[in-house]
Amino acid sequence: MYIAAGFLLVLGLVPKIGALTTTIPTAVLGGAMVAMFGMVVAQGIKMLGKVDFASQENLLIIACSVGVGLGVTAVPNLFHVLPAFLQLFTSNGIVAGSITAILLNIIFNIRLAPKEKTKLQESSVEQ
Repeated sequence: MYIAAGFLLVLGLVPKIGALTTTIPTAVLGGAMVAMFGMVVAQGIKMLGKVDFASQENLLIIACSVGVGLGVTAVPNLFHVLPAFLQLFTSNGIVAGSITAILLNIIFNIRLAPKEKTKLQESSVEQ
């Protein structure tokens, strides 16, 4: 990991070495990009494997985050009525979905004390 970081640092700081990377054919870069994004997806699935899906809060967090992310991607003008500084965060599906996940995680898993969660679960069992 540190070797890759050092390599990228050298590429960024030494222009002659950085210019050498422009000679790489686009087909090779495309193949490397497919592998790289595949690894990102695999790591995301691995992380989701550790989530407790028995919790309704976690299901809601994932559903809303994916929905907002896909919604922004499918309908680019979804948040066009917001002020310009907020449109920076809502114009990209990944950013909008990530912010949604972070905020909902704070609301459901951090702000709600374990006692409140227990009360909510007990009341749902009684009904």
